[in-house]
Amino acid sequence: MNKNNRTPGAKPKGARELAMNVLQRVEMNGAYSGLELNQALSSAELSRADAALATELVYGTIQRLNTIDYSLTGRVNGWPRKVEPWVRSLLRLSYYQLRWLSRVPAHAVVDEAVRIAKKRGHAGIAGLVNGVLRALLRDGVETPLPEHMNAAERLSLTHSHPQWLVERWIAAYGEQTTELMCAANNEPPHASARVNVLRSERAGLIDAMQDAGLDAAASQLASQGIVTSRAGNLVHTDWYKEGLLSVQDESSMLVAAAADPQPGMTVLDCCAAPGGKSSHLAELMNNEGQVIANDLHPHKEALIRQQAERLGLTVIKTITGDAAELPERLPPESCDVVLLDAPCSGFGVIRRKPEIKWNKTQDDIDSLSILQRQLLSRVQSLVKPGGVLVYSTCTVAPEENEQAVTHFLAEHPEFSLDPLWPEPVLQPIRDRMQLPRPFTGMIQLLPHMFGSDGFFIARMRRQVR
Repeated sequence: MNKNNRTPGAKPKGARELAMNVLQRVEMNGAYSGLELNQALSSAELSRADAALATELVYGTIQRLNTIDYSLTGRVNGWPRKVEPWVRSLLRLSYYQLRWLSRVPAHAVVDEAVRIAKKRGHAGIAGLVNGVLRALLRDGVETPLPEHMNAAERLSLTHSHPQWLVERWIAAYGEQTTELMCAANNEPPHASARVNVLRSERAGLIDAMQDAGLDAAASQLASQGIVTSRAGNLVHTDWYKEGLLSVQDESSMLVAAAADPQPGMTVLDCCAAPGGKSSHLAELMNNEGQVIANDLHPHKEALIRQQAERLGLTVIKTITGDAAELPERLPPESCDVVLLDAPCSGFGVIRRKPEIKWNKTQDDIDSLSILQRQLLSRVQSLVKPGGVLVYSTCTVAPEENEQAVTHFLAEHPEFSLDPLWPEPVLQPIRDRMQLPRPFTGMIQLLPHMFGSDGFFIARMRRQVR
């Protein structure tokens, strides 16, 4: 095996072999599943159905990882660490198919796994794979859980989440809500898009999508959102290329909407790449005023510019640098709106990036919460008297969300939470009885509430002196 853990020789033959290679690279190289999968699919010659199967195998296997390993422990000597990485990946994805993909005939799963094992390894490994999978079919693929398990242990294995994370969520949200969150994280994400109101309108775009055979409907959460299924990647459509829409999760669409920027304002997006929220701010401002889009990484600046050009937005000015240094680069109290969409643990997007739940740790939450507080304390100086500071993350960790805001307000009494969000933002949340009472100006959206990403949003206002 070469140093990059890539299969030597010809291209993978079929969805399962491609998925096995992707899973191996994600585990061994720390690769991102989405990027690795897209790269593999772009160079493979798979049918649309096989590409869909490979995608489901990759995401599903990562999602169910600890449940799979729990069931295979005892069936394979030295599982998992003493088993070759590619064999681990092959057995895991095969188990996933046998247990959760009932539409795939069991004999096809076993036969294909044995074929791959013979091609990649030797007769002994093929025999191992064949024996393990046939024993699962004989004995039953679902391993019963011991009766003595506590709630966190049970939910961890039932819904495949790290036990430490489940314990945290139970402490923060209770057992019932935690189970709903975990179950939602294992659901396939639906595609969603934000209409560029400067170039189109939602009803007409939905009609066009439906006429093209797509299953499209208005978002029940975001007033400019469209949700689709069986639509493929909307980035490859003419609607996207012509700047009529942007691909964005529904929860993420609420951030700029909650900021409520007005035409002619000066708005700062502190951590802007790839530009989804910056472009949304500019659209809401009718492309009048200025949106300063900053990001730490220079190579991501081009992504923001490309978004702006595609959408026909001329008010976005891109800069690069550490968000903590923005007060040295911009005049104090110069912005009507400052948006800090902060670096975070990302536990709200597990549905889209399942490896997050296995790669992140408590230490990551602790270190990120320190960074978030530092950034808030720095960028607040750029908000005008009477101006708005919006803080958001795509996570569900209280330390990074409510506690960060509470800490900030205690240190900066000139700011206070602002519950006066635009009514179109609040109404759908209120209708689903998910709006806190009383509503103080911050909200935690959880992944089961609307089938969207978990997101935290707080809107604060600087008092007028």
